Amino acid sequence: MGIFNRGNSTAEATTTATATPVSPELAALTGEYTIDPTHTTLGFTARHAMVTNVKGQFRDFTGSLHLDGAVPSNSTASFDVAMESIDTGNADRDGHLKSADFFTIDQHPKMTFRSTSVEALGGDDYRVTGDLTVLGTTKPLTIVLEFNGVAKDPFGNERAGFEGKAEILRSEYGLTWNAALETGGVLVSDKIKLNFDISAIKNA
Repeated sequence: MGIFNRGNSTAEATTTATATPVSPELAALTGEYTIDPTHTTLGFTARHAMVTNVKGQFRDFTGSLHLDGAVPSNSTASFDVAMESIDTGNADRDGHLKSADFFTIDQHPKMTFRSTSVEALGGDDYRVTGDLTVLGTTKPLTIVLEFNGVAKDPFGNERAGFEGKAEILRSEYGLTWNAALETGGVLVSDKIKLNFDISAIKNA
């Protein structure tokens, strides 16, 4: 299922839809969705002191999806993340991350993602590309995404689930603060691993 894609032309999308039969489950996804923040995780992992990992996530964000099950290339995704909500489980570290050494949240309070294209990798796996903006710098971000299925919860909500991962170099977004270690290397890795567990509710 090629969701999160708005890069192909109508002609290309029609050809794809004609060549590949759409399953009833996939076709039933069509509609507008709102990301459920209480059941969605936008997380990250950074290497610390060259020997261990520090994990964190953003607690405050909004997101929406337009899913087109019949012509998946018409689908789109959008996220807006409040940088003040960064949480690594340590208040002092979180305060440092919010400061001018890192995210400068007083000047750049939001991080955003807007989808641009997708490539089917086979099965339920897709390569999603979009524009990630951090500190006012926009770079392409590629996410390997897996469609986890659909379900109706006990409250009658129709949900679609997705799981994904990606990597970025923080230096490309101007996040260059670091400290040298006496044993060699640096305190914080340049490579940051991103992980996504997404639950989206179909709008009534």
